[in-house]
Amino acid sequence: MSKGGFTGKGAFGSIPYLVVLFRDGTERQFIFRFEEEVDKLLNRIRRTHPEIPTLSEAGEKRMAEERAKEEARYLKELSPEAENAVLRLRSAKAWLEKEPEISDDLAYAARQKRVMDRMNPTYRWAAAAIFLLAAGAFGFGVISLLRHEGFAVYFVLFGIAFMFYTMSSQVLPTGRNNKRYANEQWQKALGASADRISGYGDGLFPVPAQYAHPATIDRMIRVIREGRARSAEEAWKVMKDELKAINSDVTVSRTEYDEIVAIKPMFLLCGYEDIISD
Repeated sequence: MSKGGFTGKGAFGSIPYLVVLFRDGTERQFIFRFEEEVDKLLNRIRRTHPEIPTLSEAGEKRMAEERAKEEARYLKELSPEAENAVLRLRSAKAWLEKEPEISDDLAYAARQKRVMDRMNPTYRWAAAAIFLLAAGAFGFGVISLLRHEGFAVYFVLFGIAFMFYTMSSQVLPTGRNNKRYANEQWQKALGASADRISGYGDGLFPVPAQYAHPATIDRMIRVIREGRARSAEEAWKVMKDELKAINSDVTVSRTEYDEIVAIKPMFLLCGYEDIISD
């Protein structure tokens, strides 16, 4: 329920929320500020309490239909080389999923850095100006209230409204909402990812640290099982080209949409390059 009105195309701003069905049949809706918090909670529930369903009956049915359509695209039999590649990729995915917060933080940091890098500085200055004017209006309203002036309440209400508006827009520059902080978080997440994959088996992890996410590997496995590659190296190249070609005009399944939303910011941020500079 955290993805809002999924349409299969484009990107949109969703209102993150979680609907909980209790044993007595009652339901409650919980609103979250950040969508990532909903997904992290659901992932934690899946790991610690696999007996608790995290989708509605309709959601489970829809996902089963998507899985059936996906399975229909796969080859009935893979070559030994392709089978070994799939096993290798599944092993790498399992390695990442032992500490899923590292991949989650990497994806989140990439999204935040892209937002900060692409944001027009004019918007920040405009938001800061609106906030200061709203704060001034609020202060003037409070003073006017103390003087028992009738119009004062409007200044207080509008001042509060516009202050909350600029704060919730995530455009107003703060200690954690700026380019420097976003870059620090990205470098931190990238370092944690590099440390994680460096301890993998023979050290030959199939994807670079900046793209080390289970969804990346899932897409590579899909490429092999569809017969479009026979090795992890071939699947990596095909997957990158396919991901690069996806835009707002392309219709995808719900599963693919979730994968793309998670990993494409990382690829865009790093220019689809295997080796990036610090």
